[in-house]
This record gives sequence, C-alpha cells and structure tokens, in this order.
Amino acid sequence: MPLETLSEQRCFGGVQGVYVHDAIATGTRMRFSLFRPPQADRGPVPVLWWLSGLTCTEENFTVKAGAQRYAAEHGLMLVVPDTSPRGEDAQGNPVPDDEAYDLGQGAGFYVDATQDPWDRHFNMYSYVVGDLPRTVFENFPGDEARQGIFGHSMGGHGALTIALRHPETYKSLSAFSPICAPTQCPWGEKAFTAYLGGLGDGLLEQVRGHDAVALIEDGARFDGTILVDQGTEDEFLTEQLHPEKLAVACEHRGQELDLRMQPGYDHSYYFIASFVGEHIAFHAAALRGGA
Repeated sequence: MPLETLSEQRCFGGVQGVYVHDAIATGTRMRFSLFRPPQADRGPVPVLWWLSGLTCTEENFTVKAGAQRYAAEHGLMLVVPDTSPRGEDAQGNPVPDDEAYDLGQGAGFYVDATQDPWDRHFNMYSYVVGDLPRTVFENFPGDEARQGIFGHSMGGHGALTIALRHPETYKSLSAFSPICAPTQCPWGEKAFTAYLGGLGDGLLEQVRGHDAVALIEDGARFDGTILVDQGTEDEFLTEQLHPEKLAVACEHRGQELDLRMQPGYDHSYYFIASFVGEHIAFHAAALRGGA
C-alpha cells in the first residue's frame, strides 16, 4: 500500500520513522511508527509488533519505552500502530468519538465493531492483522516468517487475543499489565457493549473471541511460553486486569505462562521502560533462535 513518510531520524544505528497510509479496514488514514534496526540494511529482519493502551497513539511507546536500544542490539524491527482511527474518512466524514477516555478514539480495543456508528471505521482487529502488515512488508525489509507481538493494558489484551487467534503467524507473545478477561471487567464490558452489541447469549461466541481467558478456556493455544509482567501497585489490577484469571485458565489448559508479579510497580511507562529490554530479549530468543 502507498506510504507517506512523516519523519525519520537516525537512532542506535538504525532509523526511527513515523508513517501514514490509507487503511482499507478503517477507511481512514492511519499512522504508525517503525524502528528499522541497522541489521535491516543487510536483509530482512524479524518484526515485533507493539499494541498500545487506552488514550495512546503511536507516539507513546516510541518516545517513552526506550525500546530502540534493545531492538538494535537484537536486530528486531519494531512496529507501533495507533490505537484507533481518527480524523476523517475518505469522504470527509468525521470518525465517531466519545467524551470518555475508554471508548472511541484512542480506545479501539483491537476488535472489529459491528454496531452503529462504530462499525464503519472501528475495525482495529482487521487493521492489525491485515492492512498494517501488508503495508509494512511491502515497504520495509521485515521477515514475514518471524513475527512476534506484545502490548500494554488494552494493547496487552490485543496482543494476547490476536496471537491466540493466529498462532501460525506470531512466534512470540508477551504483555505488560494486560486486560486479561475483558468480558469480566468494566473497561471491556463498556467497549464490547458499544462495539459488539453486548455480552448476551446471542453474541457470546463472537465476544469470547476477543477475551484471552475465554479463548484459552475454549481451547485456543499458543505454541510457546506467554510472558506477562504485572506491577503489584497497579491501580487497575483488581478491578480491570485480572491476571489471576489468566493464570488459572492457562494452568487448566496446559498453556505455558510466565506471569511475573513485579513488586512496587504501577501501570505507567516507567514500568514498561524498566522491563522492556527483557521482553525484547525474550522475543529475540524465539524469533532468532536465541540471538
């Protein structure tokens, strides 16, 4: 797909860029950031997708996590999409929004909406698994056979569910403070009601397909260990995140999970920056055979 470059800067021997393209799934222009490591000058490199949380854009992880240093060390391409469509569509119609921070723009929840007015543009699941990778692999030296995915909070939910639904595509999976059971927490209940029509019996199968705990309970399996870091002082831990439900589901179904409860850490990017190097090394080991 055609690509417009918004910015590019030299970074740890590679290039940190921000780009925009026309996305079929959302019917809008979509921005993403991409770090191309120095190893990409010699040929295709593994691709690691990052999905951000509520209120974020492609910028938050790019400027706050300090991930480029580690990606350059291990030779991984980092790709960070926005969290929702924004602005106007191709016909000049404004993308719908909501006054609350946890619905609408900045809160796409990585699902394909089925309810008006969201269904015309809020198709972030199809964007992340379709439009975005097509654009990246057409324009950058990424290796389609070596892809990993990770994310934070709402993006952790997205990473878990997308990898569980497409284990043939993603060879490594991790998350920071993920929303593990969105059908059982206020954030998820609100978003799934607005985007997917609710949690009633008639919609249960569709909704469970976007809930990591439900997917594992229903037999989905990731081939490898899922790494999850969760801060013990996270203000959303008890009400919204429920890593204990993920642990129980994985134990019952024999899914390998490394759940690390990190004492004293909260939900912020200070937490992510503290452990992002370990996550990137974890992905590199899976994508490069221990590199």
